[in-house]
Amino acid sequence: MRAISQDVHGAPEVLKEVVLPRPEPGPSQILVAVRAAGLNPTDWKHHSTGLFLNRLPLVLGWDVSGVVEAVGYGVTLFKPGDEVFGMLPYPHGVGSHAEYVTGPARAFAHKPAGIDHVQAGALPLAALTAYQAIVDTAEVHSGQRVLIHAAAGGVGHLAVQIAKARGASVIGTASAPKHDFVRSLGADEVIDYRTTDFRSVVQDIDMVLDPLSGNTRTRSLDVLRPGGILVSLLPGTDPDEATKAAARSVRVETLLVEADHAGMNAIADLVESGALRAHIEATIPLREAARAHALGETDRTTGKIVLTADAGTQHST
Repeated sequence: MRAISQDVHGAPEVLKEVVLPRPEPGPSQILVAVRAAGLNPTDWKHHSTGLFLNRLPLVLGWDVSGVVEAVGYGVTLFKPGDEVFGMLPYPHGVGSHAEYVTGPARAFAHKPAGIDHVQAGALPLAALTAYQAIVDTAEVHSGQRVLIHAAAGGVGHLAVQIAKARGASVIGTASAPKHDFVRSLGADEVIDYRTTDFRSVVQDIDMVLDPLSGNTRTRSLDVLRPGGILVSLLPGTDPDEATKAAARSVRVETLLVEADHAGMNAIADLVESGALRAHIEATIPLREAARAHALGETDRTTGKIVLTADAGTQHST
């Protein structure tokens, strides 16, 4: 099978197309013929530094949408021919930037019939991150006020939709050219982070979702009401953060996304109800993965980048 692999860490050019043996599903696993696989910031961080995974050679990719090719012993949820989407266990279950991949059956859900593989392949990691932050961690409910930083980004644009589906009032931060897009997702208010300190225009926030960390994470403490929660996707850098949070009676959590069968089914339900859809910035063939990574590293994209495999040319070896 074709796959995108790297032997060293570095610029996107380290990513090369190779031919590898097709994997076989073990107990409780399924083999998926990959039709589409989303890219996330963690992918370009791993190709450049290794981050959580220092083993080489390495095939990246956690998002996957495709067709079940075979099932391992004990699998009852899926059969060959089923269309599925899911997130491989993060970080060590990596490998979807290939024509075939194996993963735990319960990392997947049936792909919603109303969307194609590109749309489904864009969702898993970013949507699960947003869902686990907003629903599982913060337990956002109707009437609450939610502030979402980087609201036009991969996680952010899905988080806006999930928070709105929970009945929350949503405020997003984004650059001015992306304000109309963020409003189209359902945001009630959008703040231009380049010209406005969000602390000067919002207060009494129940939940902040921060994919950025650093100074943004620290400043976000100032807008939370007592009892509010900050969920960050990156570790904090302020040594006094815990003291500041305690003084304001707010909770701070750092979230690392987990593979989640129930969460994927909840995401599928949101998709089928019309409440959730990924915005696709670009669709790029698997063989051009280096170009896709370079595009992502510009930090100027909206929504998601998706790699696609040509189903008609998949190799069995």
